[in-house]
Amino acid sequence: MLKKKTPRQLERHLKGVANHRRIEILLLVRERGGITMEEISTALNCNFKTISMHTQKLVQAGLLNKKYVGRQVAHDLSPYGKTISRFIKSF
Repeated sequence: MLKKKTPRQLERHLKGVANHRRIEILLLVRERGGITMEEISTALNCNFKTISMHTQKLVQAGLLNKKYVGRQVAHDLSPYGKTISRFIKSF
């Protein structure tokens, strides 16, 4: 059974996707789990530093998990990221 979120916890998750670029990243990671920063940057045709900043915000919001694979950083959706991405797709 899922534990009920406090309003502050909900705010953290929702602020995490309160940007069009972060929504794009979240949906891309949903499609291609384990995607690296370079692959995200290329797929979205966006600056690497911009992608880095947005993925960091998504990790802080608890929506993305990152895993270090050698010198690369792979990203996957967290359980809350999966829930939010499903909501976005259905909206």
